[in-house]
Amino acid sequence: MAVADEETGKIQIPAPPRRKGIGVRTWVVVSELDQSLLEEVGKHSIMRRTGLPTRDLRVLDPVLSYPSSILGRERAIVINLEHIKAIITAKEVLMINSTSPLVIQFLQDLRHRISRSGPAPPQPSMEGDMEYHADEVPWGSPSLQEHTELKDGNTMMGEPVATGPKVPSFEFRALEACLESACRCLESETQMLQEEAYPALDELTSKISTLNLERVRQIKSQLVAISGRVQKVRDELEHLLDDDNDMAEMYLTEKLVARSMAQSSREGAYNAENEVDDKRSEESKSDDSSEISTSLKLNIEELEMLLEAYFVQIDGILQKLSDMSEYVDDTEDCINIMLDDKQNQLLEMGVMLSTANMILNAGIVVVGLFGMNIGISLFDGQPTQFWATVCGTVGGCVALYLCAIGWGKKKNLLAL
Repeated sequence: MAVADEETGKIQIPAPPRRKGIGVRTWVVVSELDQSLLEEVGKHSIMRRTGLPTRDLRVLDPVLSYPSSILGRERAIVINLEHIKAIITAKEVLMINSTSPLVIQFLQDLRHRISRSGPAPPQPSMEGDMEYHADEVPWGSPSLQEHTELKDGNTMMGEPVATGPKVPSFEFRALEACLESACRCLESETQMLQEEAYPALDELTSKISTLNLERVRQIKSQLVAISGRVQKVRDELEHLLDDDNDMAEMYLTEKLVARSMAQSSREGAYNAENEVDDKRSEESKSDDSSEISTSLKLNIEELEMLLEAYFVQIDGILQKLSDMSEYVDDTEDCINIMLDDKQNQLLEMGVMLSTANMILNAGIVVVGLFGMNIGISLFDGQPTQFWATVCGTVGGCVALYLCAIGWGKKKNLLAL
């Protein structure tokens, strides 16, 4: 609103409120140290922070509708499963802030899983000592231990190796929390639909009414919608299990360790060797990097077991929905049979009434003949002749009707 200055007499227009940057949103950030905080970050900052292109961030837009997907990238994993729209890196999970109870429950489960599993496996520093023990190597990377031993020149053949349960990497713990939350949500909706569908279908079978038919129609619509969502999640997990390269891309911690080791090796070789030896060292390092890359691509057993476990769970949910769909189809077939039977009964009644109407018309013809204004001797007869004529006409109509019904029953046209 414009305000007039009393001293100068000029009209001053207040500056509009400062707007946030384009694409700035509030993100929930959960770190590997079980620390959760809210950050207002722009789209370009997220891209620099995670190395994701714009098309991958568009998948997380709550306004747009994208099918369920799990995308493995160089530095992050993009998760779009039901209510979960998250970015998983080797050190943190980023989600768009939401007040949905499902999202709040997921964040609580994620923090509980992170705190229960303990801190993530240690990562080598660029200036620190390069000696590692077997229990310090990130989850599922035995080849990295061999690579470290060769670079450091030390062997661990005589040293005792700690035998304890391997701690999954941070990204796998977060991925498991996402899959568990999505499966639990779909399982809950399927269970609620089962509790509502089967009694409604049984009631429709016992009593066909407009109210029951409308109720079953709504249940069938919900069934089709949930089945489509579960099928999309199942297809995405099946696609990941069929592609080893996509699963290898999700080993973010191992790729981070491999990059740090390769960079440290390059710096040490540059300081210790001359240009000729440096060239040979680069060739040897490229060979080592290819070995690490091959190891990452082939050593996917842990992630494959994780995905297979939830694939079986999703497949079980889909099987429940398939059984429910078959029950709905069977109920529809039963209803159609019952309606066809009712229709056949109505047709039989119509045939019988039509036959009776035809015979009655024959009697009316007889009455019409006697009603003509023609003088005959029968009109001058006794009353007994009148009643005999009436009884003969009625009896003839009844006899013709019984003959027609008997003929229809003999030809299996009427089920009496």
